[in-house]
Amino acid sequence: MSAETRWPAGVGRHVLAEVDSTNAEAARRADSIDLPAWFLGLRQTGGRGRRGRPWADPEGNFAATLLMAPEGPAEQAALRSFVAALALFDAFAAVTGRPGAFALKWPNDVLVNGGKVAGILLEGIRDRLAIGVGVNLLNAPPADPDAAAPPTSLLSATGTRVTPEELLDALAPAFARWEAVFVAEGFAPVRAAWLDRAARLGRTITARTVRETHEGLFETVDAHGALVLRTARGRVAISAAEVYF
Repeated sequence: MSAETRWPAGVGRHVLAEVDSTNAEAARRADSIDLPAWFLGLRQTGGRGRRGRPWADPEGNFAATLLMAPEGPAEQAALRSFVAALALFDAFAAVTGRPGAFALKWPNDVLVNGGKVAGILLEGIRDRLAIGVGVNLLNAPPADPDAAAPPTSLLSATGTRVTPEELLDALAPAFARWEAVFVAEGFAPVRAAWLDRAARLGRTITARTVRETHEGLFETVDAHGALVLRTARGRVAISAAEVYF
């Protein structure tokens, strides 16, 4: 096993046959285990996505949470969604051998061949940070006409069958590498790498916030992680929205 794929030193690994939610399990154990630590649920019965939406997890799919005590100012914690996205991209490239099939969708999704294969959910637990990751390894949920991207699975999109344990063994070292970059060098290199892998950069997209809809050219992501669109009314920085292509 190469240094790049070896399980990172000092990082816990907890595999659960069944759990309601890996983020919830991380919250329950936040004060009783050494950190950082990964929790992998082989069957998750109560997963959640952004804004409390249910996240379906048929058996064979991937549901995991990294619980950590993040270094740096508290306001930087949210930027770790970009760290996690880059780690997922690298893990997918490693297990499929097809990096060109994947792209990163702002703010926290991974696409394969244009379909959503993974999502990331960050939650603060006192002074801890839980980074939840859900991946459709074998099965995708039913199509939702209101979804920002059609769901797909790693198996159907790439023909690659991967177990949850195998994906975790690729994801944990990838996250450790990007986290080390973030801690040592800040957000700039993470942002640059994310933009290199971004879906629809330089093209017209639609961002829907709770109150309004913006359509414009996807220009960049700024130093705070906000989506920057060039619209008919000028440049707009958006900190939270659903993005549609």
